[in-house]
Amino acid sequence: MFSLLIEFPNFNIYSTPLLVLVLQGLIFAFLLLHKYRKEKSISYLLLAVILFIVCYHRTTYTIGFMDWYDTFRNTKINYYLISLSLFFVPFIYFYVRSITISDFRFKRKDILHFIPGVVYVFIKLFILIYDASLPGFASTQNGYLVENFQWKYLDPFVTAFTYIQEVVYLVLTFQLYYAYRKNIQQYFSNAYDLELNWIRNFLFIYTALFVYGLLQTIVDVAITDLSWTQRWWLQFLNALAIIYIGVKGYFTNTDKLLGLSFDGSLNFNTSRSQLVQDDNSPQMREKVESVTSFMEAEKPYLDAEINLITLSRKLNLSRAELSEIINSGLGKNFNDFVNGYRVEAVKQMLAEGKQEQLSLLGIALNCGFNSKATFNRVFKKLTHLSPSEYARTHS
Repeated sequence: MFSLLIEFPNFNIYSTPLLVLVLQGLIFAFLLLHKYRKEKSISYLLLAVILFIVCYHRTTYTIGFMDWYDTFRNTKINYYLISLSLFFVPFIYFYVRSITISDFRFKRKDILHFIPGVVYVFIKLFILIYDASLPGFASTQNGYLVENFQWKYLDPFVTAFTYIQEVVYLVLTFQLYYAYRKNIQQYFSNAYDLELNWIRNFLFIYTALFVYGLLQTIVDVAITDLSWTQRWWLQFLNALAIIYIGVKGYFTNTDKLLGLSFDGSLNFNTSRSQLVQDDNSPQMREKVESVTSFMEAEKPYLDAEINLITLSRKLNLSRAELSEIINSGLGKNFNDFVNGYRVEAVKQMLAEGKQEQLSLLGIALNCGFNSKATFNRVFKKLTHLSPSEYARTHS
């Protein structure tokens, strides 16, 4: 018994980093669960599940490098550590949906996405029950079905199916995210904080890890058997990703989407020929003049929180009607439309010498921008000069 304690756990350069990172990931997962109970936002629950799965998948390698398998030669732990890979990518997809669609709800048909994972779990449980019923099971690490069915047929099939599934869901998730990025330009005037760049980074990171894992599998199967230490790097990089996901997911606030009629799926694609035709319509010109006159007289763009919904209410128009006027009548999205007025207001204040009393950021905030990052990016986009460059050349 004393010798077992010496051999396990073995804290070394391979096991310790995985253990530390996984424990930190679990802490963030529990924090996200607490935030879900407090705020009742399903996105926190979904991200907590994603973190639990990522941490859980590191278990085999973590205890392996701690010498569990060498110490307990007949361990059955691999029977109980069932891979949840078939659940993982659907959860990522639904997580991105939950933070890009304000009224997201799980529907009964959404369960279909998880059927492959459920089937795999039941197959693994059957393998455990069958192997445990055979004589000599207690004296061996892997039973009959593991060696003659799982390793030969089930694992290769599930691995190939998982890679195909990951490609499909990654494509769907990227499409969902970029459609969201495009659509918020039609709803919000200050959209920088809502662009959720960390989600884009997370998807890029996961895609890179997916490609790494695929190449590692190809090398291991077709070229040479990789050692456990050579496979360790993929586990370590996945463990690092846990921390990034946990930190950014916990501290990201998406409350601005709540309560808005924002479904993330509207189609604002209008051909150029349609824009020209609508621009020449007398009715459209009249509507455009009414909206622009209101903007110039009432200056609603000075409100940093103005969005398509609130502006449409001020104008006594429906959201769809205002969107059509801005998109078809002016050939702009809502973000460029409102920020165009803000940039002109900044230019006017600079022309009046207001920079002598206020900083550029102070001027920007007075003109309706809500942050330095948004101001700099929008101003350069519309003038092709940074605010400081413009101030120097027009002082």
